[in-house]
Amino acid sequence: MKHLKSLLSGTNGRAIGAFIIVLVLHAVGTALIPGYSQPFAIRALLVLASLLAIACIGQTLVVILGGIDLSIPFVIGFANVVAAQLYGEQWNFAVVCVLVGVIALLIGAFNGYVSRRLDIHPLIVTLGTGMVVQGSVLLWTAGFPSGSAPQAVSDFVSIGGSAGPLPVPWMVPSLVVLAVLIIIVLARTPYGRRLYALGSNPGAAPLALINPVGMWAVTFALSAFCSALTGVLLLGFTGSAYGDVGQPYLFQTIAAVVVGGAALVGGQGSYLGTIAGALVLTEINTLLIGLGFQPSAVQAALGVIIVVLVSLYGRERHVSRTI
Repeated sequence: MKHLKSLLSGTNGRAIGAFIIVLVLHAVGTALIPGYSQPFAIRALLVLASLLAIACIGQTLVVILGGIDLSIPFVIGFANVVAAQLYGEQWNFAVVCVLVGVIALLIGAFNGYVSRRLDIHPLIVTLGTGMVVQGSVLLWTAGFPSGSAPQAVSDFVSIGGSAGPLPVPWMVPSLVVLAVLIIIVLARTPYGRRLYALGSNPGAAPLALINPVGMWAVTFALSAFCSALTGVLLLGFTGSAYGDVGQPYLFQTIAAVVVGGAALVGGQGSYLGTIAGALVLTEINTLLIGLGFQPSAVQAALGVIIVVLVSLYGRERHVSRTI
């Protein structure tokens, strides 16, 4: 128990450290870039960070479980294109969202079931599934997706929008509420306890009456669902469908989770830390662009950061060896 408390305090310490990095980066940006702390700029940063944080929900759960989900950008693109295409064909948008959500759940459940049941590394399964999903969407649209999102969705994510008296769009306070719910689920529910237990010690978890195959299927299904939600929100944010809209999230979701204190070996991490990681990456991206870096240089810098972080955190001993 003493070791477990030490482990949890370490995870929380990294989350706090990530929030401190956010403040430092913002202070640097304010000092170097005129208008960096203007209300509109802060709203833009919060919206971008919120979109990344929503995409990271599933990755957080999967990494705690001891897996990894590389299908996230493909499911984002699938949801983005399908939602726009069907709404453009006069489908009811609520029906469209239900359909997209159900398909995403099935995709994720397939990823988790196959990975655990057949003992295939999820990196291979999710990447393969994602490419199948992307190819299917390309065939369906002939490479030219069309359509848009309802005005209500655009208003929900609009940088210039406001949530009542709050000077931010509804997506930002909605994320806060969602984050609280996720934190409670991870800390106070049987699902959360089983998730950490399975990630900490996969061999012993079945002895505690935990169904590994079921947990993997459910967790990857949740990951795909959150990816689909991100795709729909990005449709409202950009105003048009784009099959590759999720590509920047391929490694950013992993990086945000790791920056926030999760270990790629599984068994530890928190969604609060992931939010801090999403803010760190968004601040870095915004700061580099504001300093005049070209998009290719920004991408290279983020890549270096991701490699360094994964090298540092990914080499930790598994939690089962530290408890």
